[in-house]
Amino acid sequence: MNPLKLRDAYAECERLARAHYENFPVASWLLPAEMRPHVAALYAFARTADDFADEGRRPPDERRRLLDDWEKRLHACAWAEDWMSDDPIFLALGATIRDRGLPIQLFADLLSAFRQDITTHRYATWDSVLDYCRRSANPVGRLVLRIAGYDDPRLDRSSDALCTALQLTNFWQDLARDWENGRLYVPIEDVDACRARVQDLSDARLTEPWRQALQTVARRTRESFLEGRDVCDGVQGRLRYELRLTWLGGMRILENLERADFNVFASRPTLTSRDAPLLLWRVLTWSGA
Repeated sequence: MNPLKLRDAYAECERLARAHYENFPVASWLLPAEMRPHVAALYAFARTADDFADEGRRPPDERRRLLDDWEKRLHACAWAEDWMSDDPIFLALGATIRDRGLPIQLFADLLSAFRQDITTHRYATWDSVLDYCRRSANPVGRLVLRIAGYDDPRLDRSSDALCTALQLTNFWQDLARDWENGRLYVPIEDVDACRARVQDLSDARLTEPWRQALQTVARRTRESFLEGRDVCDGVQGRLRYELRLTWLGGMRILENLERADFNVFASRPTLTSRDAPLLLWRVLTWSGA
């Protein structure tokens, strides 16, 4: 493959990563320089596929077709070194998969979660939410570890807990936005246990039962964050600080949600420049688990 064309492909993936707002760093300057293009290729692949699933203007059949095509292109770029495409995402991703020996199944898990987004808008149990996170979030952490050269079951388990916690935090942060799009990730079993009424969400009302339901899922989310600390200490070099900042950023959003009593209809908690000094201080004073 033409080295200049591959370089341009990675550059386009990094541009895509910078162009999308995320709660947590994506291919940031904290990562080792050699990792950044590979992480950006992973992000560009996942972000674009997620957009296919979430694009409400397209009918479900078309969204599924786009994801099926995305998966075919994934397999083609992974196994054929001389595979040619005009799409910079797959030029870069194919090179990354081959260079770092990334498991294709982790990418397939991501796509299965995106397909589920098209048809599943409610979750009956906590276990069903965790199963979604297992496929929608956890593969990203494992792929980042593989890009960094780690293949350790202990780190994988901790990474899974961290990625799940980050995904859950995003769910509670986006409760109002997701409800507008017809989705609810708070398990119905918890909604019913707290005697919350789904209709209240349509009225943009966060009642006391809903606060109790969100307190319940936030407590479990915090437990998942605690299980995810080990991976932040188990890696070396600059990746350690990237993961610590990611962990701290997620916990900060969870803290902001709790401080606002989960009233996301009034405002959506995000990380801003005002959080930066606190997060930097917490990174510098981090103590191992």
